[in-house]
Amino acid sequence: MPSKPVDPKESRAAVAAVLPWLAGEAEQPERAVLAAAVRLSLRTLEQVAPGRSVEVRVPPFAAVQCVPGPRHTRGTPPNVVETDPRTWLELATGRLGWDEALADARVSASGSRADLSAVLPVLRFQATDF
Repeated sequence: MPSKPVDPKESRAAVAAVLPWLAGEAEQPERAVLAAAVRLSLRTLEQVAPGRSVEVRVPPFAAVQCVPGPRHTRGTPPNVVETDPRTWLELATGRLGWDEALADARVSASGSRADLSAVLPVLRFQATDF
């Protein structure tokens, strides 16, 4: 569980600010706006799937540990998911499916617990929000 609970309204607002970019209707948001959307959506993932068996990395903004199972404490975790900010936000909002992201090599997932399909999307928006 994250040390500080995520305010759902704050998380939704941060991600809503990047929806036009995800829909291809706007330029990439400013770094601070993009960082907030990534960080808050990752913290939402921590709350949706509490645990420490999978590390989800979205460089350069954040990394979190989630998913129940054996806790990892040193070195490279055995279960790692890594992707870029746009792909993460598309996954987090349901604009992109897990299997599609893997097939297109937009996500790197290693380890037996590194399948996040059961917990995605973590934020749902209506189609009109895109």
